[in-house]
Amino acid sequence: GFYTALLLTQSPEHILTQTNNKTEILCELKKEHTGVYWYRWSQERQHFQFLVFSNTLGKATYGTNVSQDKFSVHETRSHSSYSLHIRHLHPWDSGTYYCSVSQSSQLLLGSGTQLRVVDTLPLPPKTTQTLVSKKPVPWITRSKAASREG
Repeated sequence: GFYTALLLTQSPEHILTQTNNKTEILCELKKEHTGVYWYRWSQERQHFQFLVFSNTLGKATYGTNVSQDKFSVHETRSHSSYSLHIRHLHPWDSGTYYCSVSQSSQLLLGSGTQLRVVDTLPLPPKTTQTLVSKKPVPWITRSKAASREG
C-alpha cells in the first residue's frame, strides 16, 4: 500500500449523510494515467463493484446496472484530480468507495472513502445538553463570589 499513497490521494476518509442527499469524493493523481476507475466495496454483500471509468477526454464508461443519473465524474482541466458525484443517496449506497488507476495490468487503489447513508442523522438528545449545562453554573457563581469576599 506504500505506492498507492504516493500516487492517489483520496478525500474525505469518511462521509455520513442522509437519504436523498448528494455527495462528492475527490481523488488527486500524481502520475500519468489514461483515466480513473471508481469502485465500491460493500461489506454486507462482500462485493467489489465497478462503478464508472472516466478517461482523460472526459468520456465515462459505466459498470453493469450502474445509474448514469446517480454517478457522474468531474475532472479538473489538468487531469490531476477527479471527483465522483453521487446523487439520490440511499442506505444501500453505503460502502467504501475507491478511485483507482491501472498500471502494468494492476489496479492501484486510493485510500478509500467510507460512505454511510442513514435515514436520520444521529443528533445528540437535547435533554442531556440542558442538564449538563445547568448543573455546573451555581458552583461557578458561588466560587467567584467566595473569591471576591476573600
